[in-house]
Amino acid sequence: MAKKMFLNGTLIYLRSYQEEKTNGLYKVSVDFNVTSEEYHDISTLLYSGTFDVEIPERDLTFRGTIYEYSTSLTNLYVKDQVGQYKLTLMEVGHEAKG
Repeated sequence: MAKKMFLNGTLIYLRSYQEEKTNGLYKVSVDFNVTSEEYHDISTLLYSGTFDVEIPERDLTFRGTIYEYSTSLTNLYVKDQVGQYKLTLMEVGHEAKG
């Protein structure tokens, strides 16, 4: 299992990792913790919707967009809280790349 990924150069440590190919495109599902201190930076990053994705342990890089996204109900505005984020990224098709 991959233990870390980079989204637009931002390191994210993973709790779980699943990878598959759909119609020749990568689909990666991950689960990771977000602390109160990281919340603003991670949320701002995820708002962009499409990312340069790098999974070093799999020697995998692709341009991906959010396919599914969910978070725990943890109030990350409260200090010292940790929320769980689930994110599925789908590789952008070669014909859709700019």
